[in-house]
Amino acid sequence: MSLANGRTYRAIPGPSETPDAVQRAMHRSSVNIYEGEIVDLTHSLVPDLRRVARTTHNVAMYICNGHGAWEAALDNVLNPGDHVLVPATGRFAHGWAEMAVGLGIVPEIIEYGLQSPFDVAEVEQRLRDDKAHRIKAVMGVHVDTATSIRSDIAGLRRALDAAGHPALLMADCVASLGCDRFEMDEWGVDVTVTGSQKGLMVPPGLGIVFFSPKAAAHRPERVSRYWDWGPRADPDMYYQFFGGTAATHHIYGMRAALDIMMAEGIEAIWYRHATLARAIWAAVETWGQEGRLRLNVVDPAFRSHAVTALAIGAPDGQRLRDWCERNTGVTLGIGLGMAPPDSAERHGYFRIGHMGHVNAHMVLGLLGSVERPERIEHPASRGGRSGGGVGHFCQRRASRLIQRLSATPVSSTAARPKLARSAIKIQPRLTPNITTQAVV
Repeated sequence: MSLANGRTYRAIPGPSETPDAVQRAMHRSSVNIYEGEIVDLTHSLVPDLRRVARTTHNVAMYICNGHGAWEAALDNVLNPGDHVLVPATGRFAHGWAEMAVGLGIVPEIIEYGLQSPFDVAEVEQRLRDDKAHRIKAVMGVHVDTATSIRSDIAGLRRALDAAGHPALLMADCVASLGCDRFEMDEWGVDVTVTGSQKGLMVPPGLGIVFFSPKAAAHRPERVSRYWDWGPRADPDMYYQFFGGTAATHHIYGMRAALDIMMAEGIEAIWYRHATLARAIWAAVETWGQEGRLRLNVVDPAFRSHAVTALAIGAPDGQRLRDWCERNTGVTLGIGLGMAPPDSAERHGYFRIGHMGHVNAHMVLGLLGSVERPERIEHPASRGGRSGGGVGHFCQRRASRLIQRLSATPVSSTAARPKLARSAIKIQPRLTPNITTQAVV
């Protein structure tokens, strides 16, 4: 008998769970797109989006997904025949490079596989070797949604500066913005690309591109009238925000999502994601002591706080996903780009999304669903009703980790919201080996 009836949890790495407030804001009839409330709401998004990306630079919004935002960014700064450098740590770096090829741009890919971040020193050396400055941009994916690798975008800026190279620094933050720490201005990023459907907690449909004055000056010979970010970032008339009809319902949803994020504070959001991610890692590492389950990224410093990619061996990845959705109402993400799409091996991988609208009880419920599904179907074979063994231990370990990390003060001066503090009954205990440094 299934226990899935009730509110389900879509623990995939995007689209993420949509808060009730966002759904309510979007649940309305079409509105006047020429004047009135929608105009003021659209203008109000810009300063708060800047706060999320930690920038004072320009913001352009598009009716599209992250792939559309990729193309918009490329179309505004590069000519056909221009060369770009792409350090690749998974499927999405290759996807962005493929988008560039479609525009006549020539990508040079430095491949780092599926389990390691890019090597900043190697990127720096390649830039030093480019004496003629043929490379016009370095395109880095902050978090690859397929591999869950989090790479050093700030390190790419250091590499560019150390090499004395004028190329633009472009960052894909579709999976990381509003989840992992990202500092556009402090890290010297010229172009940042993201979408509405992950850390920003709004259904798919809005692509967002942030760009610096340097990027604006890097205008190519031809820019698509639709993708042109100039009128969108500095419109003379309202329709120019979206190059035509506005994304009315997404505007209402984004306003509600940003209200939630501004109330919590971006540093507190980063801290929440880091805490919950480490609870998942603790459980998986414990499960892995008795079986084949393992985290894709070995070094915690390079793991995303928004998505965790895992391997368990075929066909158990698919079997686990099917069982959780059918019996507990938890939907896990497919393994993506870890094996050929027509191979049996692809069924040995899965991903857990823990981005955006997620809290402690959701993660603990997720872990309870994932651990040894046969415990629910056959409790007697696993120690009776009370459970036991590694599964019971890992849940206690994850719960304690959340409690202890939540009791540790946020490293920034920003106060943590009262709601987040009251959501977990915190025991006033700390462990010396757990610090807030992991937030960064």
